[in-house]
Amino acid sequence: MNHVGIGYDVHRLVEGRKLYLGGVEIPHPRGLDGHSDADVLMHAICDAVFGAVGEGDIGHFFPNTDPRWRGARSKVFLQEAARQVTFRDGKIVNIDATIIAQEPKLAPYIASMKENIAVALGINVRRVGIKATTNELLGFIGRSEGIAAMAVASVERTG
Repeated sequence: MNHVGIGYDVHRLVEGRKLYLGGVEIPHPRGLDGHSDADVLMHAICDAVFGAVGEGDIGHFFPNTDPRWRGARSKVFLQEAARQVTFRDGKIVNIDATIIAQEPKLAPYIASMKENIAVALGINVRRVGIKATTNELLGFIGRSEGIAAMAVASVERTG
């Protein structure tokens, strides 16, 4: 039986931080603010995978009150999400995600993001879809104050 989960994350852009999306460091004058590396794409995918197996969100597994996760790379979070799927006799069927950012342009980095996510989840890169769009200059994303991501995960479970 296939189970589906959905994830969403958003962080504001700030000076003095590196910008990581999908595990790729992207040249930009500002980065995303957060306890870990604030990779909204990986965080949204984590929540989607956790949701597909009936678990809580990323904060349940990696609370921002725990100093162990300060500055942590989000690849660790994805690896744990994949481990939770395995514990429940499941297999990740596919991931589909969208990054919403007014800037920077992300098309040149999508292939690397897909590869990083596939490796962290232990799945074939063809099972990972990533798209990027702007917010057409509307709202906080349109004003380049932050970046958001949403994701869907499909997990096949035998039980």
